[in-house]
Amino acid sequence: MGRSIPDILSMIRTLVGHSSISSADPRYDQSNLQVIHILAEWLEALGFRVDLHSISEQKSNLVATLGNTESRNGLVFSGHTDTVPFDDSLWTLDPFDVTERDNRLYGLGTTDMKSFFALVLDALSHYSKNDLIEPIIVLATADEESTMAGVKLLVDKGLKLGRYAVIGEPTDLQPIRMHKGVMMESIIINGKAGHSSDPGLGANAIEGMHEVLSELLAWRRELQQKHLNPLFKVEMPTLNLGSIHGGDNPNRICSHCETQIDIRPLPGMDLEELRRSLGERVKAALKCHPKLSFEIKSLFSGVPAFEIPGSSVLVKTCEKLSGKASGAVAFGTEAPYLSQLGMETVILGPGSINQAHQADEYIPMDQIRPTVEIVRNLVDRFCRNK
Repeated sequence: MGRSIPDILSMIRTLVGHSSISSADPRYDQSNLQVIHILAEWLEALGFRVDLHSISEQKSNLVATLGNTESRNGLVFSGHTDTVPFDDSLWTLDPFDVTERDNRLYGLGTTDMKSFFALVLDALSHYSKNDLIEPIIVLATADEESTMAGVKLLVDKGLKLGRYAVIGEPTDLQPIRMHKGVMMESIIINGKAGHSSDPGLGANAIEGMHEVLSELLAWRRELQQKHLNPLFKVEMPTLNLGSIHGGDNPNRICSHCETQIDIRPLPGMDLEELRRSLGERVKAALKCHPKLSFEIKSLFSGVPAFEIPGSSVLVKTCEKLSGKASGAVAFGTEAPYLSQLGMETVILGPGSINQAHQADEYIPMDQIRPTVEIVRNLVDRFCRNK
């Protein structure tokens, strides 16, 4: 099939050049529609049938299919179209203008993860639907970096796209078959203000939070003794005390104190069960403080931990093609949601997670051609040869 899309570098420049930041803070949140429409144009030029799934007026997912659109046994190449916000004062280069230097491509989203789309499209430009026994699907989602609204919409619709899925998050081309989950919770202690000269005039929320923090550290020790997975660099679940705020003056009894925590559970640890246990631990910590009340708020719905068996045919194939054993990472992805839709899923993409969310983000150019070759070999294995 003849090329009908731009070359790889031109595609990366175009995608990076269109800002598509997603953020829980509406001051920074942007539409992803320009990126979606660019991808749609290129994919249609390659013969794909393109469907857009609207999330809001400013956000959409893209699902593009080459081959039998009725089959659910195809191979999905999946990525997110959004980037995180950036601090312009820390960038030495224009984040929206790809700079080639030292065998690297610099720009916001080069690694996480707009370049992956360009490499996939370049690889797929060599196929037509007549070459395929099973379809190729390209999935581009919205808001992975904030709410996961894009992939959650797919789950809500029960939209099974294929049998296998490869998510192109930056893994230095190592197949990843498991990752930790992510949950962030706010714990709020409410008391009663009063003059500090007489403690009986109020109920001190900071004193209650002291008890809660001690209970949280004890709970963390218990979780880390109970759960262990040596495949992870940090082999136990983590619980980070991220922030604390309370009180307003030394001579006032504190009436309000809040702390925010981050928990990274291992595969097999359920988010809702952890939330239930968290509530029980906080309640127990405050049993000697009847004048205090508490509430716990989830800062977002959380990302479940993910695992696919090492015996999976997709895992084995990706290990063979990459020349690397499969592994585990601490960061979250859309993999557990695609798994919920019945797809065997592996995370495998160019670039390093160490560059993601950093100033002067870059992708190594020496990973470009190997990524294209892996994509082609995956298509040949799962969509052509049976």
